[in-house]
Amino acid sequence: MAVPSAFLASVLLLLCGLGPCLATAHGSPGVECVFFNEEYMTCTWGSKETLTANYSLYYWYENRSPMVECKHYLQDQGISIGCHFNKSEIIQFQPFRVLLNASLSGRTLEVLSERMELQDLVKPEAPVNLTIRNMSGNQLRLTWSSPYPKAQCLEHAVKYKSNKDTSWTEHRVNGDIFSFPSVDYEKYYTFYVRSKINSYCGSTQLWSEWSVPVVWGSNSTSKGVVLEQLSWFWIHTVLIPIASCLLLLVLVVLLVRMERVWVILMPRIPNPSKNFDELFITHNGNFQEWAGVPKDVVESFKPNYSENICYVSELPPKDSYEPLREGNNHPPPPVTPGAPAAPQEHSPYRNSYLGM
Repeated sequence: MAVPSAFLASVLLLLCGLGPCLATAHGSPGVECVFFNEEYMTCTWGSKETLTANYSLYYWYENRSPMVECKHYLQDQGISIGCHFNKSEIIQFQPFRVLLNASLSGRTLEVLSERMELQDLVKPEAPVNLTIRNMSGNQLRLTWSSPYPKAQCLEHAVKYKSNKDTSWTEHRVNGDIFSFPSVDYEKYYTFYVRSKINSYCGSTQLWSEWSVPVVWGSNSTSKGVVLEQLSWFWIHTVLIPIASCLLLLVLVVLLVRMERVWVILMPRIPNPSKNFDELFITHNGNFQEWAGVPKDVVESFKPNYSENICYVSELPPKDSYEPLREGNNHPPPPVTPGAPAAPQEHSPYRNSYLGM
């Protein structure tokens, strides 16, 4: 059952007496609680040198849980100086109270803390991965990342100075990018970043620690710039050529092994001579035999008759008609030397024949 704060305070005053208790409260330590990155919380109340008694801590959430003693004390040479709270023991957005209790010279010393809101006690972790990039027009761009799980609840502060400056310049930034408008290439610059919860998520002035510095300039090159240059060097000079060669090799292998692709790209010209090798080699050019024509069909195309010779004579003109003499095959009369040759007798017919 929850203990009302007013009732608890009145009970404590009655138990220890009004005068002694007020005097003890003025000389007692105060409790400071910090919720680190919403992962764990510590409540401290001094150091070994300032404490005169070994205090015990009790805590509770108003209207939610009973009073519980601290389970993990922080000690300095046997003196309890604080309490560590795991994440499972923390309930956000609930009023939180702490009571310190100690015994000194037979008296009971008790200190009641004020009401605390844990969302107002968050201290984020310092930003990491600071990187500087060169932009156009002599501009620099500083980027970073935050380990805090709710990045939208953060605001940031960037401080920087050059090697010729005597003081730091600080700017508030809402996002995780800071643009430096103009740089002098004869100088080198040092940058730090820190974070805190913004007004939309809490009411606190607890800033994180400053980040690890990043440096840019003529005398020093930041780690981010070096890594960026190295990465681009490997990409342009190593990765791209190797990837291109591998891709070309894969394409060549695919073209050689895939017959369909090869036939499409390089069609073969057909060679018909192989189809007639059997005609000229096996059948000696016999087309009917090569074509498989039956012999009876071949024989039916051969002629089965003989032709007789028929003589035909051409009649001479009427004015030179002479009776036809058979057997006009007599040899011409002999010619006497020195005598004029007798006119040769011509047949009135010109013999010719016509085959039937």
